[in-house]
Amino acid sequence: MAQYRKLGKTAPQRKALLRSQVTALLMHGKIETTEARAKEARRIAEHLIAMAVREKDNFETVTVTAKVPKKDKDGKRVKTLVDGKKVTEYEEIEKTIQKDKPSRLHARRQMLKVLYGVKQPDAKGKKMVEVDLPKKLFEEVAPKYVNRNGGYTRITKIGPRRGDAAMMVLLELV
Repeated sequence: MAQYRKLGKTAPQRKALLRSQVTALLMHGKIETTEARAKEARRIAEHLIAMAVREKDNFETVTVTAKVPKKDKDGKRVKTLVDGKKVTEYEEIEKTIQKDKPSRLHARRQMLKVLYGVKQPDAKGKKMVEVDLPKKLFEEVAPKYVNRNGGYTRITKIGPRRGDAAMMVLLELV
C-alpha cells in the first residue's frame, strides 16, 4: 500500500500542486478541488496547523533600542552639516519586539518550506504587499484550534465535475 496518492503526476508536479492548494486553503479558508487532491492537501494542512498550535505562545518579548532618522514636518530626513558634509540626524527609540524561541523558529522555517509566498493588495488597494502566512497561522488560525485535538479541516462533497465526472469536494478549515 502506498504512503500517499500519486495523483497522476511526477513528483515535482505533485509537490507544487499540493503546496499551492495548501497555501490557498490557509490563505482563503476553503478551496474547491477533487476528492483525491483534497485528501492529500488535508494531510499537509493539518500537520502545519498542528505545528502552529503547538508553538503558538513560544516567544519572548524583548525591548530593543533602535536608531531612527529624525524627520521634519514634511516627512523628510533632517540633515546637518558636519565637516562640510550633509549627515542625517538619528534619534534612539525603544521598541518592543517578539523574538521566536528556537523551536518556534524551526516550526516557522518548516512552514516556509511548504507554503508559497502570497501577495495581496494593501488597504488602499494600490500596492501589492507580501502576506506572512506563518505569522497568520500562529496569530489567527492557531488560537481557534487550541482546545481541539486534530480535525482542523472538513471535506464536503459537492458533486461530480461536469467534464470528467470526477468527484468535487469543498476543503475548508473548521
